[in-house]
Amino acid sequence: MQDVYQYIEDHKEQYIEWLQDLCRIPSVAAQNRGMQEAADHVLNDLAEKINGETQLVSTSGFPVVYGKVPGTKEKTLSFYNHYDVQPEDPIELWEHPPFEAEIQDGTMYSRGAADNKGNLMARIAAVHAYQQVRGGLPLNIKFIVEGEEEIGSINLDEFSDNHADLIQADGCIWEFGYRNADGRQQVSLGVKGMTYVELVCKGANTDLHSANAAVIENPAWRLVWALNTLKDENEHVKIEGFYDRVQSLSPEDERAVRDLIYSEKEMLKQLDLPSFLLDLEGKSLKERLIFAPTCTICGIESGYTGKGAKTVLPSEARVKLDFRLVPDQDPYEILQALRKHLDNHGFEDIEINEMAMEKPGKTPYNDPLSETVIAATKKISNLEPTVMPMSPGTGPMHVLCQKHGIPSVSVGVGNFQSNNHAPNENIQIEDYIDGIKLIATVIEDYAKI
Repeated sequence: MQDVYQYIEDHKEQYIEWLQDLCRIPSVAAQNRGMQEAADHVLNDLAEKINGETQLVSTSGFPVVYGKVPGTKEKTLSFYNHYDVQPEDPIELWEHPPFEAEIQDGTMYSRGAADNKGNLMARIAAVHAYQQVRGGLPLNIKFIVEGEEEIGSINLDEFSDNHADLIQADGCIWEFGYRNADGRQQVSLGVKGMTYVELVCKGANTDLHSANAAVIENPAWRLVWALNTLKDENEHVKIEGFYDRVQSLSPEDERAVRDLIYSEKEMLKQLDLPSFLLDLEGKSLKERLIFAPTCTICGIESGYTGKGAKTVLPSEARVKLDFRLVPDQDPYEILQALRKHLDNHGFEDIEINEMAMEKPGKTPYNDPLSETVIAATKKISNLEPTVMPMSPGTGPMHVLCQKHGIPSVSVGVGNFQSNNHAPNENIQIEDYIDGIKLIATVIEDYAKI
């Protein structure tokens, strides 16, 4: 592979420019901004840069960009990515313009650089470099690039149900991946699922002067009391049946947790925190991070929160919650259990708005794709990777992979300070170039199995 690696080094400025061009498109799905331009850009990249057979697949929302590049074998490796990004707010906290893809001291700053355009372009560049050096590919490559990941992949089920033929592959490289604080590449073999909801509690038909709080119920207080029934101070979720489907750790899981390198001191220093939740550390910290389901308040809104004082009794209160789920929890069962829990505690009036539902997905440690990616990271970085049995995060892995019997593994070009979803999102240029080499290595080695 040294010939391919050298080609990547010789053409790295070109590959950096490719990424900058894509990052400069503000493709914010939540605001329907730049989406068609980004979809067309990715489609053209797949067609013109790597001679892919391409199509824009319509959904009830933004289209899926699909591309296939034939190889010499029947075996097929697919890549799942997304061309949408998070909103750039709060803009005032950016030290570099969020959509100019500026490079400073070896770091590229841009919304989408890490999540997910850097990973997408690294894969396109890897295919390109391999083709230029070897004249073709040793296996078929598919690209599945959606435009709604950052808003919950709300139409990916539709795509999955209607286009199983386009999805089918022997293995899938999932969207994300990072280097840890110690420089080790992180390889994830799955993702948690999720039930994401909004709870709405309504009171009077208008906001009132807070003097009326003596006789008019405050929906904000009522919502707080409802939330207080969901979880105790030890982080135990009190919804009946919540843990019924949670699997016990297998011997392989136990070994993976034991061997997992997690940079606790570096993470606490980065976050300016004295300790982790519940004073966790070591094995118990890693086990909880990977294998424990969660119940988290993502945001609360009610009444007046601007500058100064306003004595108001709000007419409505809202909270967004996410429940991160592990095998074999089902997001719709959790939704039903939440409804039953609220009703049983006298909160029948609180509305539940379903926002995003994802089943967990997981690939075995000994799957050929897992072994190939883990080995490839060693070749590129000369370090043992950090193998995550499951990522603490969530994505539509199950609907595109496990549902169709396709193993999936995540690896990518981000770093532990990439600031995904936050101001000053970034990647290291060196990580991006190494990421291209890594994917080229996976293409070469997976074809041999």
